[in-house]
Amino acid sequence: MSTITTTFNVAGMTCEHCVGAVSAEVGKIEGVQAVDIELVTGGQSAVRVTSAAELAVADVREAVDEAGYELTGVSA
Repeated sequence: MSTITTTFNVAGMTCEHCVGAVSAEVGKIEGVQAVDIELVTGGQSAVRVTSAAELAVADVREAVDEAGYELTGVSA
């Protein structure tokens, strides 16, 4: 079984609490296997999501919004 890793750029994260909130919400999306976040305080944090299939950006945006942050972009 193959997996896909996608990196999403998220603004507004400043601490480990932010990391936990985003990880929890994104982790609820069906098919997500792992969430790894590189925190960049005051900048664009890299949220790497490993999943069984390609995720809908709208689903990830909704999860990030629910956590209180802003999805600003996607990189391969």
